[in-house]
Amino acid sequence: MDIDFPFHAGAHGRTAGTDYADHVLDMVEQLLFTTPGERVNRPDFGCGLLDLVFEPNSVELAAALRVSAEGALQRWLGDVIVVDSLEVTAEESTLRIELRYLIIATGGVRTDVIEGSVTR
Repeated sequence: MDIDFPFHAGAHGRTAGTDYADHVLDMVEQLLFTTPGERVNRPDFGCGLLDLVFEPNSVELAAALRVSAEGALQRWLGDVIVVDSLEVTAEESTLRIELRYLIIATGGVRTDVIEGSVTR
């Protein structure tokens, strides 16, 4: 059992846990929505996708988001997952990521849709 994210107490008053596949998804979400410089001892950790939500939508922006996300996933989680496909779309203040990946330790394939929003 792994620690669930965000950290919280479970039903029995102990640290909430989750299975490995959900723990991997938690790690992916943390990586994609952390802005580089946000973590004290890891200033280069993160992807910075939320910084680009308010940029004008274009083919170039979509390609930049995809490259940024794929690079961060390979760098920080390359020993945990293998990315099969990644689609990033931005609509108003919401960023939608559709990610299909293989979890190396279990051999399981997952497809997850992750959404994040920014308020300014």
